[in-house]
Amino acid sequence: MGLFSLLLLLLLLLLPLLAPGAAIPRSPALRSLGRLHLPTRLTSRPTVARNYSILYFKQKVDRFGFDINKTFKQRYLIADKYWKKDGGSILFYTGNEGDIIWFCNNTGFMWDVAEELKAMLVFAEHRYYGESLPFGANSFKDSRHLNFLTSEQALADFAELIKHLKQTIPGTENQPVIALGGSYGGMLAAWFRMKYPHLVVGALAASAPIWQFEDLVPCGIFMETVTRDFKKSGPNCSESIRRSWNALNRLATTSSGLQWLSVALHLCSPLTDFHDFWMLKDWISETWVNLAMVDYPYECNFLQPLPAWPIKVVCQYFKDPNVSDQQLVQNLFQALNVYYNYSGQVKCLNISETTTSSLGSLGWSYQACTEIIMPFCTNGVDDMFEPHSWNLKELSDDCFEQWGVRPRPSWITTQYGGKNISSHRNIIFSNGELDPWSGGGVTKNITDTLVAINIPDGAHHLDLRASNPLDPKTVLLARSLEVRYMKQWIRDFYARQGKAVLNSF
Repeated sequence: MGLFSLLLLLLLLLLPLLAPGAAIPRSPALRSLGRLHLPTRLTSRPTVARNYSILYFKQKVDRFGFDINKTFKQRYLIADKYWKKDGGSILFYTGNEGDIIWFCNNTGFMWDVAEELKAMLVFAEHRYYGESLPFGANSFKDSRHLNFLTSEQALADFAELIKHLKQTIPGTENQPVIALGGSYGGMLAAWFRMKYPHLVVGALAASAPIWQFEDLVPCGIFMETVTRDFKKSGPNCSESIRRSWNALNRLATTSSGLQWLSVALHLCSPLTDFHDFWMLKDWISETWVNLAMVDYPYECNFLQPLPAWPIKVVCQYFKDPNVSDQQLVQNLFQALNVYYNYSGQVKCLNISETTTSSLGSLGWSYQACTEIIMPFCTNGVDDMFEPHSWNLKELSDDCFEQWGVRPRPSWITTQYGGKNISSHRNIIFSNGELDPWSGGGVTKNITDTLVAINIPDGAHHLDLRASNPLDPKTVLLARSLEVRYMKQWIRDFYARQGKAVLNSF
């Protein structure tokens, strides 16, 4: 089984990236990069207090069948400090694979623009994540209970919730709703606008890899972007990492070599066999991927406490690829320590910890085995990783073993159109060029209303994060363009109602 098969088991956790805390029990190894979370391993806590109300709405477990009448409580949050009944708007966050409170506290852009847009903020939790569990503690019991975990069901939940809000909150019934989301949530925001254009006037889809399916983009583009980030951050950095794999392989051929690696890398648990070594390399690969996603221009603890421009800091330890195997591994430890121990409080590195409780690893693992099938591969030449081909059969067998289901790799493009989406309107696709997921995103305008905003100095949905004095000018420009488009959508909405709001927007 290769790295990507491995990645499948590990799964990022979900959320961590989005996510902190005790993780739900999961497979010990990552079975496939195809299960990579959009992102993984978050341990941050909000730095700014957010005031919101926590509410629940009764949703049907099955929105598309008529045989099951069971319901569950979907959690959602509302913040209306700046909302105005006269000429206001509703910004609706399409929750993704994790606890909605975590997303609420890490989507500062919505809070920053609420007053300017006179907006009510709504954060809707995705079914099977956080507290929105259709079958309670049995929600992840087996594929029968998980059968209703699909993007289509989640979008239908969002649609019903918006109808409920407009029926129960006076003043909202004739106001425009704009969908926003990042990563998988950005995919949902775009798909929501496509499927329910009568409910949302537009969508901001940040770092949304809606084309990371089938052969819409090359399977190697993700890891090539990761490599490019390291290559531009320091001389010989990506080449040193590329050479580190063979150094590790050579040192791991004996039990004494595994013991030496365990000590040199300060691992919490010693490497005892090839399986442990396999997990170590997957863990290292995932670390480089995470760093590429959160290569932010300021200190933050989105996934882990990290310095500003963390890849540049990591690359300080990879200046010379032509050192001995032992020295290269010692340099590797120093680089890993930047990600896992920037705070200086960690006594050892735990290769089995990759996610937190804010993200739902079990739910995402199932989705990555059914409809969210994203091909990934590496060749070791155009990227800094060991060669691994995309193997759908291996993924399918792993999924059947774990869940008793087989993936449907063509369903997402059938359901949402793939690259044939020019008939839709009013969607912003924003991508940071440092973000590996940008390779599967929309980075060129499709029409004058399906627009791409590229952020040269941006990592994973940097534009959705709260404003920061160290933000590069490119992200400030991106946010200003996003607000300008949203204001236009709001003006157009009220113009159709015969109301003029030009003075406000």
